[in-house]
Amino acid sequence: MDSLVGSKSLLAHSLERRGWDSNPRGFRLPLFESGTFNHSDTSPHSSLNFEPPVKRFHYAWVVVIVTFLALLAAQAVRAAPGVIITSLESEFGWSRTTISLAISLSILTFGLGGPLGGTLIDRFGPRLVMLVGDLLIVGGLLGLLFVRDLWQLYLLWGLPIGLGTGAVGGVLGAAVAHRWFRTHRGVIIGAFGAATSAGQLVFVPAMAQLTVTEGWRWALGIVLVACAVMLVPVALFMRDRPAQAGTSAFGEAPVVTAAVRAEDLRTTPLREAARTRDFWLLAASFFVCGYTSNGLVGTHLIPHAVEHGFTEVTAASAVALLGSMNIVGTLASGWLTDRYDNRKLLAGYYGFRALSLFALPLIYDVKWLLLFAFVYGLDWIATVPPTANLVATIYGRASLGTIYGWIFFSHMVGAAIAAFAGGFFRDLLGDYHLMFISAGILGFVAVSLALRISTSAVTQLRAPALEAARP
Repeated sequence: MDSLVGSKSLLAHSLERRGWDSNPRGFRLPLFESGTFNHSDTSPHSSLNFEPPVKRFHYAWVVVIVTFLALLAAQAVRAAPGVIITSLESEFGWSRTTISLAISLSILTFGLGGPLGGTLIDRFGPRLVMLVGDLLIVGGLLGLLFVRDLWQLYLLWGLPIGLGTGAVGGVLGAAVAHRWFRTHRGVIIGAFGAATSAGQLVFVPAMAQLTVTEGWRWALGIVLVACAVMLVPVALFMRDRPAQAGTSAFGEAPVVTAAVRAEDLRTTPLREAARTRDFWLLAASFFVCGYTSNGLVGTHLIPHAVEHGFTEVTAASAVALLGSMNIVGTLASGWLTDRYDNRKLLAGYYGFRALSLFALPLIYDVKWLLLFAFVYGLDWIATVPPTANLVATIYGRASLGTIYGWIFFSHMVGAAIAAFAGGFFRDLLGDYHLMFISAGILGFVAVSLALRISTSAVTQLRAPALEAARP
């Protein structure tokens, strides 16, 4: 019995000397000479000589800033016709219909710039497309400053400006987001969509003021300078892929599985995609989006407001408010796109837009015009993140530039029709009321189209998107 007690005492003394009483894993810990533990040396970092990782600024954010500013400047050009259309009527005696036809042609080539730019992005990368697109815009705007004949307006606004703004547009933003980000792609696409609104917020009031005080050429001059300046950061800082900056996509795991790599490389030929019902549902709903936004409201809201008794500056201020609210709406849409059923989001956006358009012909007071701009602005471009995300999910991210480009073209066909029809029916009927009512009806048609997109698309979307969205 005494020997057993002695053994226990010896074992306890040994455990105390080895430090097992405060180190249950049994590591031999260093001691002070006094015999007490040196706790400052017991951390894993010290004992294993481990340096904590340093979080570095990711180059993806440089690409986001450059792309955002390039989109802001380029898409501000798309807002110019609504500002200068009445000045062109006054100076040259052209009718609203003939000017609207030039704008319509530009919107159509703007739409063609989407699939053309998307195909070139898939082949050569976004940097070259941005540079060429910006050069086309600068050249076209410079030529417009010296326009004298209607055919010159058609040519310059229709070809270089249309193709250039189409190349530096929504398809570019979607492609950059999917190349540089593994997570939060919807938010980034939403931010790029907000660049268009930011362009309206920054440039439209200034263009309207300059049009009144100095003339429409000065209004075009400020967007010309902005696009020319953007050539420098694009040339210096833009990169096509993360590997060119010596990094990986933002949010990418240290080890990428074969399944993820395969998903990155998954493509669908355009001919095969065009045989699917989802392609045409997405294209048709985006046609309505263009009809009810760029084509009608973007081109004719200011002239409509002037005919309802508002000044050009007041109408431009409403457009600026519309743009500021769209920044909020598009960013929120990007966040929602990463988390919820994209089909239901689209249905909600189109229904919300339809209701606001039905009210527009009844507005004759400033407070109601500003309320319309506030409400309508929330979903002006909110449809872009869920539409682009559905395209990437259904047809593969590697095909996004080409397939989303052609769906974007459908968007601009709708916009082109609305831009011309708006001017035509205004000259025929004396106002825009019929056009706004038709836009409201088409908005509800788009609700039905969005909800008919296959549920398999939502099933494919839910796993990666919601997983990435979890904190």
